[in-house]
Amino acid sequence: MERPDGTTHFGFRDVELGEKQTLVNEVFHSVAKRYDLMNDLMSGGMHRLWKEAMITALNPPRSDVPFALLDVAGGTGDISFRAAKAAGHGFQATVCDINTEMLAVGRERAEAQHLDHQVSFVEGNAEALAFPDRSFDAYTIAFGIRNVPRIPLALSEAYRVLKPGSRFLCLEFSSVDVPGLDKIYDLFSFNVIPQLGRAVTGDAESYRYLVESIRRFPKPNAFADMIRAAGFSRVKYDIMSGGIVALHSGWRL
Repeated sequence: MERPDGTTHFGFRDVELGEKQTLVNEVFHSVAKRYDLMNDLMSGGMHRLWKEAMITALNPPRSDVPFALLDVAGGTGDISFRAAKAAGHGFQATVCDINTEMLAVGRERAEAQHLDHQVSFVEGNAEALAFPDRSFDAYTIAFGIRNVPRIPLALSEAYRVLKPGSRFLCLEFSSVDVPGLDKIYDLFSFNVIPQLGRAVTGDAESYRYLVESIRRFPKPNAFADMIRAAGFSRVKYDIMSGGIVALHSGWRL
């Protein structure tokens, strides 16, 4: 989070605000080609269930009615592909990500799954979206908002580009609140995940950052307040898997 002195956090380190985006870009440049495999390994496949819960909440129309989704920080396309498969022919998704390597992987996957006619990929910054006001029917961001240097700016941009009556959905890691599970989760996170990252991607440090960034992200109630401050109504969150993940939502009325 941005501080009055112009610094923010990058994992457990304090860095200049302008430096964070460069450091985050380096992380995802390093892990892009194995990102989806690592998601399976780190979560034991649970990320698939969390994402399906997000798609259920999104509930894209299964008809030919036009429906435009903006999937921010969705580089490899996982959320957009799931939504496209659940939707009708009127569905179109725009994946917006700041990292070119992640987008390249997403484009390859879209072609392989024959979804390139419904899912497009655009390089862009969550803090300054290059889309007109009120142009999307839904906004999703999964496991990406904690990497944004100025989260309030990203939330304001989400509100700006959504049509009235449209929904904001954010899937993000949260705070484990089950006694005993919290200790197991920390042990796995700090000891196993970086070593998995080293073995699979050749990069332990990027996954150490990702683990640390989860601990620095606001608690669910604090993040819900940030969503409300951006203008969203009917804000709520659902805790999953003992607090490992939370699905946040709000509506632009």
